[in-house]
Amino acid sequence: QVQLVESGGGLVQPGGSLRLSCAASGSIFSRNTMAWYRQAPGKEREFVASMTTLGYTAYADSVKGRFTISRDSTKGTVYLQMNSLKTDDTAVYYCNASPLGWWGQGTQVTVSS
Repeated sequence: QVQLVESGGGLVQPGGSLRLSCAASGSIFSRNTMAWYRQAPGKEREFVASMTTLGYTAYADSVKGRFTISRDSTKGTVYLQMNSLKTDDTAVYYCNASPLGWWGQGTQVTVSS
């Protein structure tokens, strides 16, 4: 059964914007921290942003001021708004729910001119 489904990736030019979505099966936000991770080719998966059950957010230094995590509990969806994109942001982006341990299948983001 599908648990986390990401969407919204694509090809964008440097300086552009994208919004990623992560749809969750069931009402999990009240008991789980939701987070975004990314993995670039040849690199390890790294933390991007998170939001706790109480709505506290955290960001990797590399995306602070450019990315924003949010959620819509009525829709069971977590978002990652990405602005001022750089070529270094190119990666597969994954949604995660903790402590459930759920991972989505990932969505590709490519930043290139």
